[in-house]
Amino acid sequence: MANDRDIVIVGGGPAGMMAGLLFARAGLKVAVLEKHADFLRDFRGDTVHPSTLELFHQMDMLDDLLALPHSRLDQASIHIAGRQMKALDFRHLPVAAPYIAMMPQWDLLNFIATKAKQYSGFDLRMKTEAVDLCYDKSGRVSGIVTKTGDVLDAKLVIAADGRRSVLRGKAELPLRIIGAPMDIFWFRVDKPTGFGGDVFGTIQAGRFMVMIDREDYYQCAYVFNKGQADQVKSAGLDAFRAGLRSLVPDLGDAFEQIASWDQVKMLEVALDRLDCWHRSGLLAIGDAAHAMSPIGGVGINVAIQDAVTAANILASPMARGEGADPLLAQVYARRIKAVQRMQAFQKIAQDRVIAPLLRRTKPIEKPFFMLRLFNRFALLRRIPGRIIGLGFGREKIQSPEVPVNPL
Repeated sequence: MANDRDIVIVGGGPAGMMAGLLFARAGLKVAVLEKHADFLRDFRGDTVHPSTLELFHQMDMLDDLLALPHSRLDQASIHIAGRQMKALDFRHLPVAAPYIAMMPQWDLLNFIATKAKQYSGFDLRMKTEAVDLCYDKSGRVSGIVTKTGDVLDAKLVIAADGRRSVLRGKAELPLRIIGAPMDIFWFRVDKPTGFGGDVFGTIQAGRFMVMIDREDYYQCAYVFNKGQADQVKSAGLDAFRAGLRSLVPDLGDAFEQIASWDQVKMLEVALDRLDCWHRSGLLAIGDAAHAMSPIGGVGINVAIQDAVTAANILASPMARGEGADPLLAQVYARRIKAVQRMQAFQKIAQDRVIAPLLRRTKPIEKPFFMLRLFNRFALLRRIPGRIIGLGFGREKIQSPEVPVNPL
């Protein structure tokens, strides 16, 4: 029996789900495989940036998305040397929603899945883990093998299976390690009555933390030197909580909510990218193609841009029955400069700001010069706002749309 499945997408994260929606919207038969039973994960990227909100606006889905519970961030500040310094501003971006929507990633993914299921070609398979590739007689990738031994054939396989991608390893795609000087502990604390505000960073010599206001709690990222997680833990929870209180004295006893290391999730920060995103029959996108640092929270949004580019280039030709292979290099060519520029921005921040801060032993007596400039001149705050909010190489949705399933 001939295979009529156009695409198998491995990975139900932002890149995979957005690609599934766009290709199904273009009339293709798409299966998205997610190895977990649901989308519930602790401390995934929960920042939906203006660039991503604009894509939903282009599909006339923005109002529906923003009907979900969320908070909005249009400015951000940093606490340093006893002062709160305004650091970036999204309010002047030329988009329908000039702010970051803070919503749990599982809500975003469930929203995309609901929209995609309106199209007859969309097939979401939960609890389905891809562990290998299969090939035709010419050596072209022709599908995937699941953990249960099933084979799913497709005209194209898209690897969107994250920064530890199994499929990119199986395909032997070349990985360039850029590196990062830090790792992160993620945790949450319920907000005391009367607290609230924008996302802010709290900086002291040798350590710092980012606190994201999630309405009734703070999502916190405690940043420390790479490889020192065991050292931090070995000092004990009392020392960890005491250090947090000294970073953010105003929260005081709120950090007593951290009663176990089980409440603290480790993120091993990576910065890398593939030098080639494809081989015959296979394309890598999102974190599988490039792991982004958490700086700026841009990873989810860069990944979704990959999905849009892939659909813009591949959907119409594949819908006409043309092969995808001659076009895969175009996806890489159109995205790689944007990825390189964002990773260069993150590496500069790592090398010139984060690493020196983590090495520093002398107290910080006054805010850094650049922060003082941003705080004083509102126009300057728009620069980091634009880089973080819109990124580089922003795409518009150009892939076609077929009618949704009849009710």
